[in-house]
Amino acid sequence: MADTTDPTLRFRPGRIDDVKEVGKIMYDAFSSVANKHGFPSDFPTIDVGIGVASYFLSNSGFYSVVAEDIRKDKDKIVGSNFLDERSNMVAGVGPITVDPNFQNKGAGRRLMKNVMERAVNKNFPAIRLLQASYNNRSLSLYASLGFEIREPISAMQGKQIHKVIPGRSVRMATESDLKSCNAICKEIHGHDRNGELRESIKIGIAKVVLCEDRITGYTTGLTFFNHSVGYTNDDIMPLIGSTTTINDSYGGPGILIPSRNTQLLRWCLDNGLKLVQQLTLMTIGLYNEPAGSYMPSVLY
Repeated sequence: MADTTDPTLRFRPGRIDDVKEVGKIMYDAFSSVANKHGFPSDFPTIDVGIGVASYFLSNSGFYSVVAEDIRKDKDKIVGSNFLDERSNMVAGVGPITVDPNFQNKGAGRRLMKNVMERAVNKNFPAIRLLQASYNNRSLSLYASLGFEIREPISAMQGKQIHKVIPGRSVRMATESDLKSCNAICKEIHGHDRNGELRESIKIGIAKVVLCEDRITGYTTGLTFFNHSVGYTNDDIMPLIGSTTTINDSYGGPGILIPSRNTQLLRWCLDNGLKLVQQLTLMTIGLYNEPAGSYMPSVLY
């Protein structure tokens, strides 16, 4: 979308050709803020940043926008933002990043306004995001743009929990499970996340939990960028305990646990997971207080 309010910045849709520049800025931006506050970065290496950027820029379920500084002979990307459009109801924002050398010029606010306008034009009833609680500047920006604070979220990491919950079993999800899983998510949140769930089933990382042969919960993966939903904590715990990876830890910075869910949080702590950081779930528009147990993705 065009933006003519500042002739030194131009905004355009992101392209896969932008992946190295966008990925490096993701690494630089997150590392700069995290190091300043004494936290580990969500993007520990440039390669991780490039990998995440590649996923978002190549996925048709995401809208992307990059900001370019056009004051020099060669246009230079100075920031980017993304919008998860895989749901019919909720648009998830992020990750938004601005080159640390291009801070305090309004690029971040305009990148946010760009995706918010996109969500409005696409008729999404809700826009949501998660932000790192230690980042006061981003919290202030989102609040000033109309986002409301809904939920504190704990990022947990450590050696994977291998626990079996009596009366529950876990298996890989299939497309035939979509209807049941969507119904659970809608009952818990008031909306489903069909696009994300379908994608996770296709690539073979989604799982369902069963109680007496009835699906009572599911996960699209135990990483920062995936979500889980269940009727009770007994439906979420076996999903957390079912993950097996080579390094025996959870993907990326960890899994996300609603901090107000004391039972689930304590279970994670009692089983060796450590609190990495606190995040804040923020929303605009439609929002229902969750009516069951869940774990958000870093997008919402």
